[in-house]
Amino acid sequence: MSTFSKTAIAAVVSGLLLGPNAFANVSITTGETAIPDGEAVYEKDITVKNEHIAFALAIESAPPWGVPRGTLVDLAAVKEGEIDLDRVAFADFIPNSWSAWPNDRKSVEILEDSPSKAVIKISRNFDDVDITTWYTLESGSDSILLKTTMTNQGDQALELESGHTIWPDTGYQFAIAGLEGNEEAMATNALTDRMVAYDRDWAFALHAPYFDRIKYNGRDMYLGHTLKPGESRTFNSQLQAVPNGDLAPIIKAEAARKKIPTGNISGQIRAENGSVPNDAIVMIEKQGHPYAWTLAQKGMYSFDLPKGEYQVYGTATGHANSSLQTISISKNSQQTLDFTGLTAPAKLSLRIQEATSAEAKDARITIIEGQAPPVEFLGKRTFFTELLPGGTAELSLAPGSYTFGIDSGAGFLTKTQILDVTLESGKTNHQLIKVPQLTHPNQHHWYGADLHHHGNVLEGVTPPEIAVRAQLATGLDLTFISDHDSTINHKIFADLSAKRGIPFIPSIEVSPSWGHMNPFPVDNSAQLNVDPGTANIHDIMEAMHEMGAEVIPMNHPFNDYGYFTNIAKDAVPGGTTDKFDLMELNTRVDNEPTLKKIHQLWDEGETMYFTAGTDTHDAWNQLTGQIRMMAHVDAEITPLSFAKALNLGKGYATQGPILYPQNIMFGDTVSAGDKWTVNVVAVDGLKEIRMLGKGGETLKTVSLNPDENQETELTLTIPVEAKGWISLEVEDKDGSTAWSNPVWIKSSSSK
Repeated sequence: MSTFSKTAIAAVVSGLLLGPNAFANVSITTGETAIPDGEAVYEKDITVKNEHIAFALAIESAPPWGVPRGTLVDLAAVKEGEIDLDRVAFADFIPNSWSAWPNDRKSVEILEDSPSKAVIKISRNFDDVDITTWYTLESGSDSILLKTTMTNQGDQALELESGHTIWPDTGYQFAIAGLEGNEEAMATNALTDRMVAYDRDWAFALHAPYFDRIKYNGRDMYLGHTLKPGESRTFNSQLQAVPNGDLAPIIKAEAARKKIPTGNISGQIRAENGSVPNDAIVMIEKQGHPYAWTLAQKGMYSFDLPKGEYQVYGTATGHANSSLQTISISKNSQQTLDFTGLTAPAKLSLRIQEATSAEAKDARITIIEGQAPPVEFLGKRTFFTELLPGGTAELSLAPGSYTFGIDSGAGFLTKTQILDVTLESGKTNHQLIKVPQLTHPNQHHWYGADLHHHGNVLEGVTPPEIAVRAQLATGLDLTFISDHDSTINHKIFADLSAKRGIPFIPSIEVSPSWGHMNPFPVDNSAQLNVDPGTANIHDIMEAMHEMGAEVIPMNHPFNDYGYFTNIAKDAVPGGTTDKFDLMELNTRVDNEPTLKKIHQLWDEGETMYFTAGTDTHDAWNQLTGQIRMMAHVDAEITPLSFAKALNLGKGYATQGPILYPQNIMFGDTVSAGDKWTVNVVAVDGLKEIRMLGKGGETLKTVSLNPDENQETELTLTIPVEAKGWISLEVEDKDGSTAWSNPVWIKSSSSK
């Protein structure tokens, strides 16, 4: 049910008659948003704008990830009267982390529509909890004020993680100072209460003073709380837009909000030859943590900082950092600090080959030690070899000493190669890297793919070519893409993969709030013909098969938005289904509940098999292929033959160890007492091989010295007392594990 109040209708009609530019400052319009690249495209959607910021609310359009309608899906800075591109997938309130969101009602009211202020009130329900959000934008402000009140109308106390979020669909994230490097963390060590999304020509800040924890690297700023029956709780925050990549206005707003006195530093930045370097910034650290930066305009900068002690330095794209200096800021203090003599860039030219064959090898190149840019639009700390010609990389870097890690299927087929090198300003350093490959799965008809990988749709920030190069660099044999509810990248992925002669598996991550799934292979660019936010499980299953899917995996089935988690809560529309084929092991979640569940299903004789993927959204900062699915395909390797092999159980998931079963294949049916020969390889050294049986019980264990054993051949006797199934788990020295699909055991009554 969706309703507009009479005041809302009057205000909307007024906005439509007068047009978006009739008001001097603040305007409200309905219909397809004027925000370029926006997702709010239907008649009832609402766009609000002033001279600094514009946002759109999806009243009729479908928000991502199954979130109910009535949410902020588009956000843009306004630059000299023109609305910039939408930069977010979602920026709104989440009632309980990313759990399923049961919803059956919504109302929208425009409370104020004047040249000086717009106020919109949207009310929805989260099952028995009423959720009302007020969106306020004033003339002259660069920030949207968000106020959300939750009221528990049920009869049970609820343990919740609630708060406002910001999910950019491009650019980068600058973590909350003190919490950087943490996907999830309590706020104990936080030095600020704002998260920033940015690029060189825009920045958004979510200021959330209520928060006591983060998830997803700070995109979600939550408060853990108990909401008792009849109790209400209110959350206040603000979304700020800056028309360039400068954090100075964000720090100024934070200081004003907290009523902290400020002082000023200013000065100039110059290269050693006196020129103004590109993208010059002054970087600010606090207590050793990255805190903020300001841009230098024509080589000059000025920055107001809250009182306190800071460490500062100047830097620029490809230039060596200046020396670190400590400053103390007091109320209304004025200081001049110049950063001159920044050393100009150097170049590193790499060729990477297999040590024996001299075949070009794709690789991921990571700075382990040496100067890495503190702000990502200045450069990366991770690089990939070119698509063509393969095995080559040309890098422009700050001069200095570096240690690089060269990964070409590292941990699976090879070891990481270490390159120590000193780069000199203005010079090119040429290096040939030879990578010994220990094992060659393709020679034994084994092929690997990362079966959960995103490109640049919604919160994915990996351009298609980088995603393909990242998958090649980790030694995968097929490329794969599964963007949220979208197949827009299929054609470009297919074209890029074809340039290297690599099979491409087209997929889509169908993403209702109660369970995600990656059907594959679907027909190239096939469209999903149901709305995941409102359709039931059975209609979604039918729609995925209509897209051409051979198999339907359930993704991360036990996280907040996993299928089994929400079946247990009776939160899956349509209830249970037996149409899933595969169950995912995923590097970003705890896989123990998944393993326990799949063992239970095997105990019951159900032919549910593994899939595996990394759920990578950012290939520069996450490890593509860190877990992968290996399939045995005797015939030509194609997306369909790969999927069919997995559907028959002819595969295993692995974080490193490589398995070569000889006389018995995973998914086969054998008799208790049969002998089974398996070759096992682990480039990081074999530690333990376990045979599992009914209930996940360990039936046999073989322990090895990982410093002396990279590969071994075992002949295992299937215990005569084994019932139902057996499988293998193989662990290497680093704890990386391979999990096989089961080998089924004939019952004693079988003939």
